[in-house]
Amino acid sequence: MKEILQTIILNLVDNKEAVEIKEIQGEKSIVLEVKVADSDMGKVIGKQGRLAKSIRTLIKAVATKEQKKVTVEFMG
Repeated sequence: MKEILQTIILNLVDNKEAVEIKEIQGEKSIVLEVKVADSDMGKVIGKQGRLAKSIRTLIKAVATKEQKKVTVEFMG
């Protein structure tokens, strides 16, 4: 899942070196923290958060196939 998310994010941003994805394993869930450059944050979130919502939906669909619960957080 982390690899899929990383591929999506890297194709959206200009500053690819600033992309950092941290995977935090919990007992029942996984949290994926996405950090990008401040100038790229708008590109990742999209207008009215639509792109961020779409990314979360896609990752949740992949997680459901693997029977896991995943949360994607975008850090500023």
